[in-house]
Amino acid sequence: MPSLGRRRLLGALAVSVLGAGAVGGAMIEDVLPGGARLRRAVGLTGTDGKVPAVSPGRVRTETERSRARGRDVRLVVMDPPGADRSDLPVCLALHGHGGDATNFVDLGVPQFLAEAVGAGAAPFRVVAVDGGDSYWHARTPADDPMAMLTAELPGWLAARRLAAPSAVLGISMGGSGALQYARAHQGRLSAVALLSPALFRNWGDARTVDAYRDQADWQAHEPLQHLDQLGRVDRIGVWCGTEDPFCPAARKLSGPPATRTSFPRGEHTAGFWRRVMPDAMALLAGR
Repeated sequence: MPSLGRRRLLGALAVSVLGAGAVGGAMIEDVLPGGARLRRAVGLTGTDGKVPAVSPGRVRTETERSRARGRDVRLVVMDPPGADRSDLPVCLALHGHGGDATNFVDLGVPQFLAEAVGAGAAPFRVVAVDGGDSYWHARTPADDPMAMLTAELPGWLAARRLAAPSAVLGISMGGSGALQYARAHQGRLSAVALLSPALFRNWGDARTVDAYRDQADWQAHEPLQHLDQLGRVDRIGVWCGTEDPFCPAARKLSGPPATRTSFPRGEHTAGFWRRVMPDAMALLAGR
């Protein structure tokens, strides 16, 4: 909140208790700046989700050499309990900025997967890989995470007798990557689940993350610029909290192309992602 606006607000609070109530209500509803901070302070941003108290299936973390990225990357394979056969459908999981493939284990995805399958969902496995911080595209020719996903990952999975991905889960920056993957994918995807997708409505916002070489690079890869090119996707789900700065951009996905959307109170946090993860798992399983 600008300092002048804050001083005026404090003055209004001192003049009238009734006025204070009106101003506070306006802030809570975002009529005035600072609403998200106030809602957080009074507990109106929603409860944090919890990792289910269930036993997960097998989790394997292995290393592959990615020529597309010019480095070793971790490959994390998460199986549902009691169903580790090789022909299970695979959901590709794409992490957020500053993260890596192991973030999904920390988030509790193996347990959420176990809970979903235990409740009757069709079993599938989740596979995650390190993608760096360039919003899952080639900021430089020496590091191309999307080429890794499309040209290298299928071979890594085939070497383990695992299926190629048929669904995608993306969190934050990974939401952008998931939509880019849907655009680049040559076959049909059963589902794309987007949790707090980090999308940008304009270049002014996008340039702040230092992931794109220039405006032309952003326009070429920003999913909101290419919603008519997503390819064949059966179901697209979007979950984003109203206190998340990416929420206005995420709302651009409402209706076509998204088939399921939810914009409850919530922030850009692991607590929010855990809260909505059961719904995302249901979408990925076709429920």
